[in-house]
Order: sequence, then C-alpha cells, then structure tokens
Amino acid sequence: MTDEPIPQSDPRAGILALRSRIEIAIIQVIESGTYILGREVHGFEQEFSAFVGVSHGIAVASGTDALMLSLRALGLGPDDYVVTVSHSAVASVAAIELAGAKPLLIDIEPDTATMSPRALAEVLARPPGRIAAVMPVHLYGQPADLAAIEPAVKLAGAALVEDAAQCHGALSGTRTVGSIGRLGAFSFYPTKNLGAIGDGGMVVTSDDALADRLRALRQYGWRSRYVSDIAGVNSRLDEIQAAVLRVRLTMLEAENQRRREIATAYDGGLAGLPLALPGRRSDATHVFHQYVIRTPHRDALQRALRERGIATNIHYPVPVHLQPAYRGRVALGPSGLAETERAAREVLSLPMFPQLTEEQVGRVISAVHGAFANLA
Repeated sequence: MTDEPIPQSDPRAGILALRSRIEIAIIQVIESGTYILGREVHGFEQEFSAFVGVSHGIAVASGTDALMLSLRALGLGPDDYVVTVSHSAVASVAAIELAGAKPLLIDIEPDTATMSPRALAEVLARPPGRIAAVMPVHLYGQPADLAAIEPAVKLAGAALVEDAAQCHGALSGTRTVGSIGRLGAFSFYPTKNLGAIGDGGMVVTSDDALADRLRALRQYGWRSRYVSDIAGVNSRLDEIQAAVLRVRLTMLEAENQRRREIATAYDGGLAGLPLALPGRRSDATHVFHQYVIRTPHRDALQRALRERGIATNIHYPVPVHLQPAYRGRVALGPSGLAETERAAREVLSLPMFPQLTEEQVGRVISAVHGAFANLA
C-alpha cells in the first residue's frame, strides 16, 4: 500500500486524463488567430446551454461575474434585496454587492446545507424592504429545495436566480439545475466538476431579452462594436478556456457518475462512525462536487487525517455574515443563522475528484476510522 499523500482535490488529474485532446484543442485556437469571443466560445455556449436545457448561454470571465451580471441584467437597484445564504463561498454575496443590490442572508437546512425554505418563507413574510431576487446556492453538488423555493419566490414576485457554481449536471426532479430559475450562473474554476485551466463562468437562460442584455453587459454594453448602448463591463471567456471546456464537457456525465460511486463507497465505509454523512434530497440528483461530513470533532479529525497523508478542506470555515468585511453591515433573516454557524464549526470535505482510485478511497476510509479510534 502506498503512503503517497492523497489530495482533497486534484484538477491536474482531470486535465491530464484528457491531455491529448486538450492539447489539440489549444493548438487549434493558437493557429486560428482568434482568441476572444470566437468559434470556441460560441460552440461552448451552444453545447453547455443544450446540456442544461435552456435557449441561451452567455460565457463570462468567472463564476462571480456570472452571478453579478445575472443580477445586473435584472436591473436591480440600491434599494433592492437579494436573498441568499451565508454558508457559501463569499462570491455569492460579493456578486450581489457588485451588482449594486443588498444581500439578505438566511439560514440553511442542517441535513443538506442548502437554503432553508422555512427561513425563506419567514423573510418573505417579513421583508425589510423590496425583495427583488432570491438566489439559492446549490452547494457541494446538492440542489437546493427548488420544489419549495420556486413557488414561494414566484408568489413573492421576485426573480429566481440559481447559483449553480458547484452543481454542473445535477437534477432537481427531472430538470437540470440552472434551467429552473430565470437565470442560472455557473463557475468553471479549475476544481469545479466542469473545470477550466483558469477562470471562467456562464449565465444560462431561456429569456431572449435577458440573454440579449447579458451579451451586451459582458462587453462594455456593446450591441455594435465600440458603441455602448448600456453601461457594461469587460467579462469575456477566452477561446482557450472555451476549447478546454468543450473537451471536458464530453466527459462531465461520466465523471459525475464516478463522483457518485466514490460517495457511495464513502457512505458504506464510514457508516456507524460518530459523524454525519452527506444528506441526499430524495427528489434530486447529487453530483458531489464535495463529499462533506460533519462532526463536532472536526478540527481534531482534520489534524489526524493530515498526519495520515489525507488532505481535507473546510467549505466554509467562516460564514459570510461573520467575516470582517461583512459583519454587522449585511441584513440577516428574522430566524437567525444558527444552523449556518453550527455547520461552519462541523463541516469537513474529504478527498473528492473522479480520478480517485479504489485504493485511495479505501485509504481515506481507513484513515477516518483510525482517526476516530484515537479520538475516542
């Protein structure tokens, strides 16, 4: 048995698994002479939007930009609130402020770590002002409870914007995540289920008018070159990243299936230990961007696994509302964020990427058992 360390994530392994195809794709871009908003970006927009099941894909420079431009496209103003969660990458909240709106943070469900429909109902019943949009985060590869959230948002007259940065290919019922709200935002950061070799993102929608506005917003507000019809930004996915992503998209479903197989092995191997395994929503298909366990002994467990050569991560150690840049100045829902704060103390992400071998998965399971034996 090898003692070689096991990384928590390994984007290099995914690239090397497709190295020859990716190298050919990159060389074709170099030889084309077109490096911004060319054939590869257009092709990827068509292929990814078809994969999601929507009419339009607008490729942008990052997942954060995808969220920000989604909200900009809706025309939100400084008095508008966007409801989202605090247990997320800070990008979710940063994007709201970059769009010129106000974040309103609510609690999560303890078993899935996604937006609590109960907390949403409470804030919609007692809003601090105009709620223009609700942005559930599909976290760790687990879709939020859209069966409950979608009708509540519609009844409130708000726009549903899906933060699908960690949920490429997941299903909510029979619908692909990203296709359910008015807009869906994806990230192609290298560690994502569909990752580039740099930054990248995409907004997807079936609303023709929003798509037209988004295409203008991502490039200075241009509808014709050098003429800004609206005030926009520079947020463009480059041709090389699009070419890489087109290759990787062909393997996304197979890699998601491998992630589920690894998760099933973890489920069986870790059953019976004093920790909480990832919940599964019965009406959804999880794609395991992360495999996140929970234990009050998280820090001790992480140290013990590190000593055994097993890398882990904490997604996320500090809720956004408790971070120095946001503490005391962002609005919070009336029910508080107790579950969010509890999750931040307990969550731990085990190694999860499609190239993990059976031997490595077994080592992780054995290491967790060994760690708990010593913690007892």
